[in-house]
Amino acid sequence: MATPSPTLSLTQSQRLQMILAPQLRQSLEMLQLPVLELRNLIQQELERNPTIEDAVVQSEPLEIEPSAAAGAGEAAQEQQTERQPLDFDKEFEALAKLDDEWRDYFFQDLASRPYSEDDEEKRQYLLDSLPQRESLQEHLMRQLELGGLAEEDRKLGELIIGSINDEGYLTSSLAELAATTGHDPQRLEDVLATVQDFHPVGVGARDLRECLLLQLERQDKGDTLAARIVRDHLAALGDKQYLAIAKALGVSVDEVQQAAKMIAALDPTPGRTFAPEQANYVVPEVFVQKVDGRYVVLMNDEQLPHVRISSYYRKLMEDPATAPEVRSYIQDKIRSGAFLIKSIHQRQRTIQRIAAEIVKTQEGFLDHGVSHLKPLTMAQVARVVGVHETTVSRAVSGKYMQTPVGLFEMKYFFTPGIKTAAGTEVSNKTVKDMIAGLVAREDPEHPLSDQELMERLKEQGIHIARRTIAKYRLMLRIPPSHLRK
Repeated sequence: MATPSPTLSLTQSQRLQMILAPQLRQSLEMLQLPVLELRNLIQQELERNPTIEDAVVQSEPLEIEPSAAAGAGEAAQEQQTERQPLDFDKEFEALAKLDDEWRDYFFQDLASRPYSEDDEEKRQYLLDSLPQRESLQEHLMRQLELGGLAEEDRKLGELIIGSINDEGYLTSSLAELAATTGHDPQRLEDVLATVQDFHPVGVGARDLRECLLLQLERQDKGDTLAARIVRDHLAALGDKQYLAIAKALGVSVDEVQQAAKMIAALDPTPGRTFAPEQANYVVPEVFVQKVDGRYVVLMNDEQLPHVRISSYYRKLMEDPATAPEVRSYIQDKIRSGAFLIKSIHQRQRTIQRIAAEIVKTQEGFLDHGVSHLKPLTMAQVARVVGVHETTVSRAVSGKYMQTPVGLFEMKYFFTPGIKTAAGTEVSNKTVKDMIAGLVAREDPEHPLSDQELMERLKEQGIHIARRTIAKYRLMLRIPPSHLRK
C-alpha cells in the first residue's frame, strides 16, 4: 500500500490576539523604568529626533486630598483623552504656544551661566585629582618585584597572581598551572608559598581553611586550639556545634567558644580590602514633605530632561517654501516628539497619584514608625487611582520614595495584613519587626523558641502559626534557638 506524499495547502482561520502598538510599548516601558534609566532613554530620543530639545520647567506639588473619588475621576478622564485620536493641528498649536512661553526663560538661563575655558580647566583638574586605588594584583606584583626571585620563578609568580581573584583566593589548581607552563608542580608550590607570605595575610589560599590557617600561622598561633578547630572541625564550627567539637578535642565548651571568637576575628576574604568600591546610586523618584501639618508629594523632575518641540522646526513648518517631503518628515517627527512629551507627563502623573495614595494610607508610619505600617495591596491603590493593578506594579518597580523618616523603595509599603484579636489588621513587616525585637531582648542563655515567640505574639493580640514564625525568622536571617545560645 503506497503512503500518501506530503502536500502543501493554505487554510484560513480567525482568532483574537492582543497586539501592543509601538507607542503603547514605549509608554509602558517609560512607566517601568527608574528615573536614571528614563533619563538615558530621553537623551537617546533627543539624539534621534531633531524636532525636540531640552528646556527647563518646574513642577508643582500635589497635596494629598482626603477624597479618593477625585483621583479616580481624573484618571478616567486621562484614559478617555488617551483613546482620542491625536489632532495634529491642535497639538502643534499647543506645543508652539508652550515653546514661546519658555523660549526667553530658557535662553536667559543659559546666558546667566556661561561655560568658559576656565570652567573646563577646573573640571579637568577635578577629574585628574581623583585618586586611583591600587588593585590587589598590582599590590601583589609590586611585592613580587621586590621579592628577589629568579627570572623564571618571577614569571611563575606572575602567573599565580593572575589566577588570584578579587577575594584573594587562588582560582586555578597548581596541577592546571603546571600543565599550562610545563613546570614541576613542586616548583609552583614553592612560588605559591612565597606569594602567600605577601600582604594581605591569607592571600593566595586555595580554600577558606587554608586562608584562616595562614592568618593564624602569621600570628604564631599555628599550634593553638583555634588552628586545630579550623584544620579538622571547620564545618562543625560553622554550625556552632561547640559541644561536639569539645568532645572530639577533649576540651571544655568555654575553650571552644574562646577559640571561636579568635577565629571570628580573622578575615575570610583578605583581598576585599583592595576591591574597587562599587557605588550603587539610588535616586528617589518621589519626595514627601510635611507642610503645615499635611504631607505633600513632589516628583523628582530635576533628574529628567524637559523636552519641548524645537522652535526652528516650528518655523520650518510655517514656512510656505518648505518642500512637501520635508514638511511630511517634520510632521512625523513632531508627532513622535508630542507622544514622547505626553508619555513623560503621563508617567510622572501616574507615579505621583500612586505615591499620594500610599502616603495617605501610611501617614501613621511616617509619624510613628514601622509599628504603624498598615496593610496595603496594589489592587487597593489601583481601584482608587483608576488604573489596572499591573500598572501600579510597573509604576513602583525599582522606584524609591524619600520621606521625612528615610529613603524607602515604593514596594516597601505594599504588605499583606494579619488580623489581630481586636479585629484590626497589622502589616507583616510590623510582625517581623516585633519578632526581631523579641529576639533582641531575649536571654542569651535561654533563647526563645518558635513556639515561645508565637505565644509572646499571642499575648499582644497577634495570632499566627508557628510555621509562619519560622518563615519570618528565616527571612530576618535569625538562626534557630539552639544556635543562638
